[in-house]
Amino acid sequence: EIFMHKPSIFFSIIMIASLLTGCAGNTVAQPQVTAPNVVESAQPTINTSTSDCPVTVPQVPAFVPPAPYDTLNSFNDHFWFGTNSLWTLIPLNGVWGALPHNPEGYTQKILWWRDGYVWDQEPEPNLVVTGERLDESAPALIVSKATNAYASDIGSAMMVGVDFPTLGCWKITGKYGGAELSFVIWVAP
Repeated sequence: EIFMHKPSIFFSIIMIASLLTGCAGNTVAQPQVTAPNVVESAQPTINTSTSDCPVTVPQVPAFVPPAPYDTLNSFNDHFWFGTNSLWTLIPLNGVWGALPHNPEGYTQKILWWRDGYVWDQEPEPNLVVTGERLDESAPALIVSKATNAYASDIGSAMMVGVDFPTLGCWKITGKYGGAELSFVIWVAP
């Protein structure tokens, strides 16, 4: 009842409580958020620690794909990785998180490009993709047969679907037309 009749008392109490809370705020422990360890190298290395994952980072200098892919800019949170012979897109943070889950595992589609690849001339490209978990043993990566893909925002590409049987640190390798490309990704919940 006192707060309804005397609003100035109510606001004074709120102000004092806010000031006291602000002063005490420095004594509250803040939770620590830890991301996978990032290795500054275009070529991933193997680290057997379960808490570290040497996710692939952008190459130095950055890889710029040939035209017309060099003008695609709808991938703000990703970077191109590879060579003109074979490249892919990787998230800047090196993490695939919140992937759809099915009985086979955590599902992701991976796009691969090659200079000169034309989607309607090779609808089933001879792209071979494999994967292995680096931080502990796991069942094999399940990989679909490669197919073609085309859209205005991706151009002419090859695509495979993968199912990661477990979360963790995974090395993915693609082979196509004599070229080979590997990258490391953290598959998170």
